[in-house]
Amino acid sequence: MASRPSNGKRVSNRSLLPSLDDFLLFIQANNYSHNTQINYDRDLKTFEFFLDKELDGLPFHSVTKRTIEQYKAYLHSRDRKTAGGAETTVSLNVGSINRSLSSLRKYLSYLTDMDYDVPISPVSIKLLRMGKKHGQVAELPQLVSLIESPMKFERNTMVALRNRAALEMLFATGMRISELLSLKKVQLDDSGRIFITGKGKKQRFVYLTARSRKHVATYLHERTDDSPYLFTPERGLNAAEKNKRLSANYLQMKIKKYRELLGINVPTSAHSLRHGFATYLAEDGANPAAIQILLGHESLDTTTRYVHASDKYAESTHRKFHPLKD
Repeated sequence: MASRPSNGKRVSNRSLLPSLDDFLLFIQANNYSHNTQINYDRDLKTFEFFLDKELDGLPFHSVTKRTIEQYKAYLHSRDRKTAGGAETTVSLNVGSINRSLSSLRKYLSYLTDMDYDVPISPVSIKLLRMGKKHGQVAELPQLVSLIESPMKFERNTMVALRNRAALEMLFATGMRISELLSLKKVQLDDSGRIFITGKGKKQRFVYLTARSRKHVATYLHERTDDSPYLFTPERGLNAAEKNKRLSANYLQMKIKKYRELLGINVPTSAHSLRHGFATYLAEDGANPAAIQILLGHESLDTTTRYVHASDKYAESTHRKFHPLKD
């Protein structure tokens, strides 16, 4: 643990990233999401590994802008290593690199706020330019085939019903996979309207279509366990645990498998269903402002003065324009 800060004091060199534990506690105390906390921890420990192993233990106070440029190149290389020293064979995409750089920015800003001298200014860390091209979205018939594919490819009936219901919900609501798998059964009612807390603790309503409600109801009717979560493991070591929920890695792996079995060439993931949700609503004439609300890119707090109107309009837009209503 680094010594307590004082105005203009240089950070201790006993750790390559001084006060890292204090910073992570700060993130936790300020109610950042669990996934965000994990990302900060992993990103900063990767930078620490880079200083230690790639730059022969370069002291933190010796970090320069050139060091940051070297780090960008390291993150982009295929022979980089993880924070734990494991080898990788795939370079990070621009979004992941920028997230890592943003984590470093946040850490430096924290040290500055705590009156430590830092080797470079947080604003001097420039993010990579993002390409303007939007990711591809599979054609609607392909997405429909993907959503329906568990019933075709899964031998276990409960696995098929569960995965079909999960994919139906992803495309019906535009939810993130983390939001979907955090749902509890008690959050569902006959209205088809679900109040969720999403990324960054932002709250919003999402809406099930009649089609998706039918498949969720079929799945729940066959469920015999008493887990509070909507989607739970059916097999494996975790299946017997009452409070265990389906993992994001599992569902992503299944989506990839279904895509390959169907011969869909466009890369398709859980996020692709969310992207497709927005794309096809827009193509059918939905208002972009309503789509933004449905996706959760605005918190309810920032729309207080028109929350009733916006929620009502977003719901009517969803009912009117969703391409898989029934």
